[in-house]
Amino acid sequence: MSETTSPQLHNQNLSPTIFGHKPGLFLLFFTEMWERFSYYGMRALLVLFLVSEIAGGGWGWSRGEALGLYGWYTGLVYLTPIVGGILADKVFGYRGAVLLGALLMTLGHGSMALETENTFYIGLGLLILGNGLFKPNISSIVGQLYSDDEKKKDGAYTIFYMGINAGAFLGILLCGFIGEQVSWSYGFGLAGIFMFLGMIMFYLGKSIFGDVGTKGFAPPSLPAVTESDDGTVSESDVVRDRLIVVGVLSFFTIFFWMAFEQAGGSMSIFAKDYTSRILTGESARLFFFANTVLTIAPLAIVTYVLLKLFGKTFSQIPFSNIAIGISFLLVWGIAIWMLSKQFNTKAYEIEFQSPDDQTVAMLATIRSDSPLTPGDQLSVVDLDQKAGAGRIKVLSDKQASEFETDFSASVVRVKDNETEIPASWFGILNSFFIIAFAPLFSKIWNSRLNPSAPVKFAIGLVLLGLGFGVLAIGSSGIEKGAATAAVSVWWLIAAYLLHTLGELCVSPVGLSYVSKLAPARLVGLMFGIWFGATAIANYLAGATGSFIDKISEHYGLSAFFIIFTAIPIIAGIVMLAMNGWLKKRMHGIV
Repeated sequence: MSETTSPQLHNQNLSPTIFGHKPGLFLLFFTEMWERFSYYGMRALLVLFLVSEIAGGGWGWSRGEALGLYGWYTGLVYLTPIVGGILADKVFGYRGAVLLGALLMTLGHGSMALETENTFYIGLGLLILGNGLFKPNISSIVGQLYSDDEKKKDGAYTIFYMGINAGAFLGILLCGFIGEQVSWSYGFGLAGIFMFLGMIMFYLGKSIFGDVGTKGFAPPSLPAVTESDDGTVSESDVVRDRLIVVGVLSFFTIFFWMAFEQAGGSMSIFAKDYTSRILTGESARLFFFANTVLTIAPLAIVTYVLLKLFGKTFSQIPFSNIAIGISFLLVWGIAIWMLSKQFNTKAYEIEFQSPDDQTVAMLATIRSDSPLTPGDQLSVVDLDQKAGAGRIKVLSDKQASEFETDFSASVVRVKDNETEIPASWFGILNSFFIIAFAPLFSKIWNSRLNPSAPVKFAIGLVLLGLGFGVLAIGSSGIEKGAATAAVSVWWLIAAYLLHTLGELCVSPVGLSYVSKLAPARLVGLMFGIWFGATAIANYLAGATGSFIDKISEHYGLSAFFIIFTAIPIIAGIVMLAMNGWLKKRMHGIV
């Protein structure tokens, strides 16, 4: 390895560290955190919004239609980074591309919040373009920041990945809750607010990076390589071999993300329609306690990281620190408001008659955080239009007047200790498990137990497949073609745990190895290719997920999940068999 390092990188090494890492890493951590907040917050709502009934504020699409759009959107989100990486390499520099991408995404979320058909699609387009500029290039800046300290890259990317998932956790939790319980528009709009704050804090704090991430910045060269048996390895051969490895790893991520990204599609539908989300008695109390801990604990951990950043960098980038501080005050306020609303929400039994006033009065349950008493009169709409036999929603007089199926109802009694888990809530489990286990995996990758990249990928693929195996077992009792069911929430929880452990073996590790294996002049392009493979996977995730109804109707829902059990496990076995061949072509990169 060349002993020459740039002055800017050298100064980074002499500056105070946070948990043994450079302060600049944590500014990137928080910038990416709020970008992922916006992305996953919107993603958590997208399918649910599209399939929700018009009476409930949604668009009333079929599952197949919603999952088809989901596949196109998430696929294009990861396809545009190919162009974004090239533009960063040739035109904007990494930092310029990140800022422009953040601006486009802020405008995209704002456009979606308007909820007209035109602004909805314009918003999706802006998000796709903005993500293409943002996503590969902030990852590239992490790589440049550690180009003089290759041994710490895996750990740095794992910490960075923890920031990604802290944002995803908070976005799914808060945007999901507000979108489902308050207004879809407010949920989409909240995502845009935090994207804007992430852009501001990055812009105000960019001086902490020195020249890292600017156009024309030249990091140190790649490590010295080991010679082949005949001692005739040329540098061009090394570059070719390493790029082959990047290509192979990128290819196998298709199998991983095609299955993993069912989380925002078919797994969201499984949570909404096939999972028992009504909890009563002790189970309801336990959920509220667990949800409070799940909300407060990760937010407290990330706030502690923020305070450490303040202590090390406030004198250098005070206005960036202030912007980050404002964002955290806002998110703490929203979290406390959400928990208060959940605490005050009670279940009420109501009595009503069908619209024709001919059938016997029927009973149903509603939930409201506004206190109601027996005898209170309400306006109700039947979401399923089944004369009271389906799901219902209490509406304001103005809302109820817009639907022909509204009826009057009266409160009969207050039901003690009953709550409903929002369908979007399960999405936070992945991010929570990332936050919980990322430090452990970071330590393993920096220890003697650190396996090679192909072995890590193989383990990750197998764990992902086992997660879907759990769902296949959990759904085995559901009848063919059933539109609804009520299986235990523990099947989803176990699946998300296995998926998360698999993700920690693939995604942050993949980012690190792309950075280490690609030559400096091609880093942006290689990250673009990496995310291009993810684009293919996301499209396939939506396309294959759209067959959920057809497969479950003919073979059962369990058969649908068995498909996603088999594919990753087979890919993992093949990757394990290629370990020796790939390690040889990495030429000393570990």
